[in-house]
Amino acid sequence: MPTNPTKRAPRRSAGLARRSARGFTMMELVVTVSLAAILGTIAVPAFNGMIATQRARTFAADMYAALAKTRSEALTLNNNVTLQANAGGWANGWQILDANNNVLDNHAAATGVTVTPTATVTYRASGRLPAGAVAPVFVISTTSGATAYHQCVSVDLGGRPYMAAAAAC
Repeated sequence: MPTNPTKRAPRRSAGLARRSARGFTMMELVVTVSLAAILGTIAVPAFNGMIATQRARTFAADMYAALAKTRSEALTLNNNVTLQANAGGWANGWQILDANNNVLDNHAAATGVTVTPTATVTYRASGRLPAGAVAPVFVISTTSGATAYHQCVSVDLGGRPYMAAAAAC
């Protein structure tokens, strides 16, 4: 096919090609960094609240799992098994002890968490709490700024643990 000598391919100027390959101008960079700083300032408080909520949920889930494990160990060993706080309170962690005070499990301390004081939890060989015992309630609290976040872990007299997002059980 013959080519048309009067029709030429469009020419790009050397200045235009150089300009498109230079990158960002200083003004574009300043505007982008400024917008990122503004968005970051807005997002940080919400992110801190999300971290506090997750911290309370994680601690409550660990407490729930420890109560379930304590109950399971009581059934397995066919003997009393106790869940008790480490020295200084529940926020410093806890231990699961068998009837001979042997440590079956030990949970480390948590940071930034407050736990409403609760006595030790003892499960009988049947997996139930002792007769006449008060059902244990753990209220877990964390804060972010002026806002408090709560989780509740409770045990019914049958020995089953429950977890809910509430300030009171």
